[in-house]
Amino acid sequence: MKLPRLLYVGSLVGLAFVASLARGAEIANPAAVGFDAARLARLDAVIQAQVDQKKIAGVVLYVARDGKEVRHRGYGMSDVAAGKAMTTDAIFRVASMSKAVTTTAVMMLYEEGRFLLHDPVSKYIPEFKNSVVAVAPPEGSPAGTKFVTVKAKRPIQIRDLLTHTAGLTYGSGPAADVYKQAKFTRWYFADRDETIGDAIKRLAALPLNGQPGEVYQYGYSSDVLGYLVEVVSGMPLDKFFAERIFGPLKMVDSCFFLPPEKAARLAPVYGVDSKGVLGLGDQGDYVTGPRKCFSGGAGVLSTASDYGRMLQMFLNGGELDGVRLLSPKAVELMRSNHTGTKYVKDTDAFGLGFWVMQDVGYFGELGSVGSYGWGSAYFPQYLVDPKERIVALMMTQLMPSGGNDLNQKFKVMMYQALVK
Repeated sequence: MKLPRLLYVGSLVGLAFVASLARGAEIANPAAVGFDAARLARLDAVIQAQVDQKKIAGVVLYVARDGKEVRHRGYGMSDVAAGKAMTTDAIFRVASMSKAVTTTAVMMLYEEGRFLLHDPVSKYIPEFKNSVVAVAPPEGSPAGTKFVTVKAKRPIQIRDLLTHTAGLTYGSGPAADVYKQAKFTRWYFADRDETIGDAIKRLAALPLNGQPGEVYQYGYSSDVLGYLVEVVSGMPLDKFFAERIFGPLKMVDSCFFLPPEKAARLAPVYGVDSKGVLGLGDQGDYVTGPRKCFSGGAGVLSTASDYGRMLQMFLNGGELDGVRLLSPKAVELMRSNHTGTKYVKDTDAFGLGFWVMQDVGYFGELGSVGSYGWGSAYFPQYLVDPKERIVALMMTQLMPSGGNDLNQKFKVMMYQALVK
């Protein structure tokens, strides 16, 4: 990724902690919910050190236990050149953290009896009816043959989309060249001058890169789910999210494309170049682009407090502040392992839209059995821990990250501060 208009982060960032620290409704005594104040200060120090060392411009951290905010703070700068401190109301591109919103929408419709998770997707999106799978060419194929196609062994099911076992990648695989020609090579949809339905119908004409249900392949599955929500509900995806999820949960700053009056709150994207220098990156099309293609896989904008409310809804078993979106059984299903041994990445299990922790020893870092979470290409990460009754979220905008590990380290630092 190119980093245009490269800016060096000045010494202003190193002095920004006091000026940029923006508190939410943090409890005065973290010990009341089991956190040690001195150990929490270690978490603050780790984040601030990254800012001081010019590895990251700014961060918003959100940690809550039993619904009480232990940390809701801004660190560093939102806009370095403008000298603008990072505040807790900053708006972020959450990219793949959009998938949890889309999964919620799908599960809401599922609980209304609109479909079963084992239903074939083609029942609702007919373009997927005759899917074929790209495989390596057999020996003796003509020179230059990159793949051949075979018939899918079974139809793609809705559950396959939720677990990323539908055979849909982000363009990688035997049919990579065909995906590239069709302009399906990355997760970014904000610049597309077409509807998500038009995009998904074109995608359905391409060969799959794996047999449905047989292998975990991260890719366009959640975007297909977003279009499924449109088809089944009869509503555009942005409207469904706004009226059925964001509105009821009071996620007041969450959307696909930002209203002009909120543009100043959108945190700029920074990135680390090949020399390790932090500079301004690609700002995307979330304010002035076509504003037409609603990506359920990677298109949502949100704040730490907004997204934290959705995570709290999950932790509460589908309800928040008297508003119920899902049943406890639906959330239980979402955080169960659906992939057997097919997913062996962040953890050893994958649920409906995010990783699930089955074995802390396999994971090898601090954590809890039964926790779940995901992250974003822009570097944010979240987790929900039912055992410890915690939601934790780090928001920032860093792409490429240059190998930075803060989005993982903040979880360790959060857990080490939990003493009861």
